[in-house]
Amino acid sequence: MPLPLEGLRVIEMGQLIAGPMAGRMLAEFGADVIKIEPPGKGDPLRKWRMLHDDNSVWWAAQSRNKRSVTLDLRDEEGQQIALSLLKSADVLIENFRPGTLEKWGMGWETLHQLNPGLIVLSVSGYGQSGPYRDRPGFGVIGEAMGGLRHLSGEPGRTPVRTGISIGDSLSALHGVIGVLLALRHKESGGQGQQVDVALYESVFNMMESLIPEYSVFDHIRQPAGSSLPGIAPTNAYRCKDGKYALIAGNGDSIFQRLMQIIDRPDLAANPELEHNDGRVRQVALLDAAIGEWAAQRNLQQVLAALTEAGIPAGKIYDAADIAHDPHYKARDMLLSEQLPDGTAVTLPGIVPKLLLTPGQIRRRAPLLGEHTAEILTEMGFDPIAQQGLKTRGVV
Repeated sequence: MPLPLEGLRVIEMGQLIAGPMAGRMLAEFGADVIKIEPPGKGDPLRKWRMLHDDNSVWWAAQSRNKRSVTLDLRDEEGQQIALSLLKSADVLIENFRPGTLEKWGMGWETLHQLNPGLIVLSVSGYGQSGPYRDRPGFGVIGEAMGGLRHLSGEPGRTPVRTGISIGDSLSALHGVIGVLLALRHKESGGQGQQVDVALYESVFNMMESLIPEYSVFDHIRQPAGSSLPGIAPTNAYRCKDGKYALIAGNGDSIFQRLMQIIDRPDLAANPELEHNDGRVRQVALLDAAIGEWAAQRNLQQVLAALTEAGIPAGKIYDAADIAHDPHYKARDMLLSEQLPDGTAVTLPGIVPKLLLTPGQIRRRAPLLGEHTAEILTEMGFDPIAQQGLKTRGVV
């Protein structure tokens, strides 16, 4: 059965994380994603974090299923080639600072006139409008402005980052949603449109009741470490072996079972603790009782007892835990692939999982410019013309 996005052509001009992650997801479900990279340099992600054979292993995950063409978008000839590609494309992904495409003669109005059906996903720090539009913005800045950084960490200490580029990743997810919505509109008889995704808004969209609570109660939510403010009991509890168990006993019936497991029937019978609002008022008492029980057992004993009782609980996974976990493997979330030199690499699986048309890895991440000749040939450039482009540094 064909993949859901088979036949869709996507031109990816983005680099690093947000734009390319969106392109990766579309490619996993069948889109032909042509990634444009600067000649001789490529996407800076190729050199980020840990390198193997002078290339980032992150690249193997972020750019799988894509074709790479080198093209100097600052060169007028390169811009004309890009416009030729976009004339027959379905989607453009770009995450340059607003105004950059306009400077290169590829602004939204120009592209819409060239190809009325083209969907343009534009990811930027602050969006395509507003007083901050022209400011440079990376994921960490979006996480801070979106409200997440203020809540990260322990009370009274320096706010910390989450450990991954969550602002970029959330923007990629919102971008994919926007592209799919725009495709649906187009299928219903509409035209192409621009999908405007701001890093800070992608984070802000995840902030739950942050603003409603401020507007009604003048309450500014504060960092709470490992606990879940306003929902009790939920926390990380230190076990006898020094490891932590995450225990979520905040459902009314779950709370009753949890109190029986920790041998506190008195708390289970307390009418003031019957519902969440009452438990929140006495969260310190509950955390102390659960913590005392957990401290007398090792992590595996705690998890076994809670799992048997149907109480949500788990351990804190690191990379090694994930790599050896049977559930990850059973769900095809750890995929064995090869780097260009044949070195084995494990890549994250594909999400979401579709029953009839699941995503696929059809090709490894490309070498820089690996498909330049292939794509130029598809566009009608003969070998002599291609050599001329290469000599002039356009590709």
